[in-house]
Amino acid sequence: MIAVIDYDAGNMLSVVKALSHLGTEPVMTRDSDVLKKADKVILPGVGAFGDAMDKLNGYGLVPVINDFIKGGRPFLGICLGLQLLFSESEESPGVAGIGALPGRIRKIPPGEYRKIPHMGWNSLSFPRRGRLFDGIDEGAYMYFVHSYYLEAADRSIVVASTEYNVSIDASVESGNVFACQFHPEKSGTAGLHILENFISI
Repeated sequence: MIAVIDYDAGNMLSVVKALSHLGTEPVMTRDSDVLKKADKVILPGVGAFGDAMDKLNGYGLVPVINDFIKGGRPFLGICLGLQLLFSESEESPGVAGIGALPGRIRKIPPGEYRKIPHMGWNSLSFPRRGRLFDGIDEGAYMYFVHSYYLEAADRSIVVASTEYNVSIDASVESGNVFACQFHPEKSGTAGLHILENFISI
């Protein structure tokens, strides 16, 4: 069973619909007992870091997430879900993230591409090819919507990157933990293939 964590953030249903399209029967839940029994868990989301952590803490989900990850089963963070896996964000100073991976979330600086949030299609490069990107070509385009980006402390976990005013860590993989700053569920055939790869892990 694949569980999608429901913590009142945006974009949950599009992830559920994409998973259903791929032939799975995902469960959207915040019930800790259901999450503990899941084979795989996905933490999606669009929204603010601080508000999201308030919700996750309010629903008692942070220890459930950490226990699931420590148990070794596949876990996927998408967009805000990626950011929440780290310890802190410039968006919400003083708010502790889940802290499952080392690094911090920073604001995209001004630059050549001045429009922030970064909203649209960007190509990926692969510092090392992670399991989510099996069968995905170098330079594949994915759909992004974000104003903040990951700066991973452990560079060895970065499996995909993109450029938008700054080099952005677009995807990470560390053991059983996977995360994408972009939205695979909104990234066409290639994005669905990434979700298929996660399902098959």
